[in-house]
Amino acid sequence: MATVPSVSYSITVRLEVPAGGKAVSLLTHAVESAGGVVTALDVTNAGHEKLRIDVTCAARDTDHAQAIVDQLEAIEGVVIHKVSDRTFLMHLGGKIEMVSKVPLRNRDELSMAYTPGVARVSMAIARNKEDARRLTIKRNTVAVVTDGSAVLGLGNIGPEAALPVMEGKAALFKRFAGIDAWPICLDTQDVDEIVRTVQVIAPGFGGINLEDIGAPRCFEVERRLRELLDIPVFHDDQHGTAICVLAALTNALRVVDKNIEDVKITMAGAGAAGYAVLRLLLAAGARNVIVCDYLGAVHKGREDLDDSLRWMADNTNAEGYAGDLRGAVKDADVFVGVSAPGILTGDDIASMAKDPVVFALANPEPEVSPDDAREHAAVVATGRSDYPNQINNVLAFPGVFRGLLDAQASVVTEEMLLAAAGALAAVVTPEELGPNYIIPSVFHPDVATAVAAAVRESAGGRARGFTEA
Repeated sequence: MATVPSVSYSITVRLEVPAGGKAVSLLTHAVESAGGVVTALDVTNAGHEKLRIDVTCAARDTDHAQAIVDQLEAIEGVVIHKVSDRTFLMHLGGKIEMVSKVPLRNRDELSMAYTPGVARVSMAIARNKEDARRLTIKRNTVAVVTDGSAVLGLGNIGPEAALPVMEGKAALFKRFAGIDAWPICLDTQDVDEIVRTVQVIAPGFGGINLEDIGAPRCFEVERRLRELLDIPVFHDDQHGTAICVLAALTNALRVVDKNIEDVKITMAGAGAAGYAVLRLLLAAGARNVIVCDYLGAVHKGREDLDDSLRWMADNTNAEGYAGDLRGAVKDADVFVGVSAPGILTGDDIASMAKDPVVFALANPEPEVSPDDAREHAAVVATGRSDYPNQINNVLAFPGVFRGLLDAQASVVTEEMLLAAAGALAAVVTPEELGPNYIIPSVFHPDVATAVAAAVRESAGGRARGFTEA
């Protein structure tokens, strides 16, 4: 839940007020007294007796928005006509569309774009399937695939409810990397069906972006698709998060003058994101890591270990700590949370080592209050946009796929992920680096190009036949 008014809960209230008197000046006061923020006040129709006004304001949540409307309606002489939720208005009819890249103005152009001219292109591809990357949208198209089982922080809400999120992802691909992405929402949560469906649609795409598929099912889906397909498969909830966390941690450790090989890292969250973050941190040189889930520390003595938890136990927690998260955080240099809200307090952060780094990435409510964490930590990052150091996957996936598509890569490798993280960290110059700026803004013009160039170079033009370590 938002703690301050947010554009995510922005509403426009169309109302009428008497043309004379104090009614207009009372509108702003009413919104502010209800705890909202007026962002616009537009007179849409003026008469001698009545004014029609659109009042746009930000609220904390849906209930707060209704309280603001009630406060406006209580003003003498005000008549409410319509209340519009601006977020819902943005989604009316969907957020993306297909647009032709070529003109179709006459018979000649139609004959080349479609029959009979297109048959020559089809036959060329039939002779050499690799030409599809050159002569079709395959060279610049990504499928954003979900089963709707782990959407944002909303859980298993199904493919239809996942579609607005996947549309948003496609819009981000276009905005930040010029990539044409398309949402593929599957009405199945059966691993075999998901894998087979993606396999048979893959010829039309240059890459597959898996999104919001619940763990541990997502691990098998990704593994099997990587074995079956000749195009890169990238699970953004895992690898996009891992890239951003490593990039931010690289710069945070520079701020506090510590090395990743020497620090104690405590992680909360052993799901898809936690697993991928851990793998990349270890690949980058981390040596002392403890991972905790809702049962406490992951260690070799636990009897509930599945394949991914067993791998974590084998590669972390060398001393076999078996206690809870609070004990694991004590004396740690770094906390990385990809788990659940409100599981730590400011006192827990105070128990960490000198100049601790805290990444509380649960959304919308972090693992620890950012305000409380900032009282004790040298560097704090969250997944939220209303605090400094927002760790957002849009910093990674557009550039990663731009590089993969440009290189005509067939796989995603650990080497590429490390290169992407290094490039993202380097966007922040030494002059800019500080406790409140360890990761660039998602709108920084160099982010996608820098990440793409690093991935492209790592891929060596066309990616070699590596598999993820």
